[in-house]
Amino acid sequence: MKLYFLSIASGSSGNCYYMGTSEYGILIDAGVGIRVLRRVLQGHAIDFSKIIALLITHDHADHIKTAGCLGEKCHIPVYATEAVHKGIAANRYIEDKLGASRRIIEKEIAFAVRDFHVTAFEVPHDSTDNVGYYIRFGRHAFMFATDVGHITPRISAYAKKTNHLILEANYDEEMLRGGSYPQFLKKRVAGPTGHLSNREAADFLAVHYHPELQNIWLCHLSQDNNHPEVAYKTVNMRLLNEGIRVGKDVSLTALMRNTPSDLYVFD
Repeated sequence: MKLYFLSIASGSSGNCYYMGTSEYGILIDAGVGIRVLRRVLQGHAIDFSKIIALLITHDHADHIKTAGCLGEKCHIPVYATEAVHKGIAANRYIEDKLGASRRIIEKEIAFAVRDFHVTAFEVPHDSTDNVGYYIRFGRHAFMFATDVGHITPRISAYAKKTNHLILEANYDEEMLRGGSYPQFLKKRVAGPTGHLSNREAADFLAVHYHPELQNIWLCHLSQDNNHPEVAYKTVNMRLLNEGIRVGKDVSLTALMRNTPSDLYVFD
């Protein structure tokens, strides 16, 4: 059975990712409008009605915009920690409050969605609660770590057993320092519960690369303080300094904020 991966949107204005087979699929975060979601999936011949789960990382608006609609109107189970569910319920941007679609998960307690075996793990960020996801499907293992204030031992542990890594590279440090953000916001972004910079992502990847790692996708790039080419170059050069060749030893892609990625297919 083939496995498909697609980034629908990845940035501060909206985040949503798809993983699935020809029979069913799951979403990770729902920070885009339902029409956009349907249109992108249709463009790749993915049947929206076959989505069987939504996994939420945290309760900031750019990750939960459509969670209520998907859960209550489309009857898709919404998986999140109890604290994240409370944050979603209190969020003023959610018009359709989650009820029967709520599914409570716990960090480090694995659960299954059909053939997807999922473990949520702690990720530091200034939301009500925040998790990353380690997802196994057959011989493939994915790690999603977005909105990462700083690298932790748990993030490192999951990265060591991952084939496909979706990792935040939110901002370029020089662009943030010289940019238009007020000082308090610059401090928040660069703080230990804010976001991961290109340099921090590059250092992490250089240390945690292993031969089984096939794909790296840089996600959640800032509109104001980053650019895909800058993020890509920073990580590429750092890996090259360690003798890791992008395109030969590992694939590297900087995901676009508002443009869907290619559809990746894995046997």
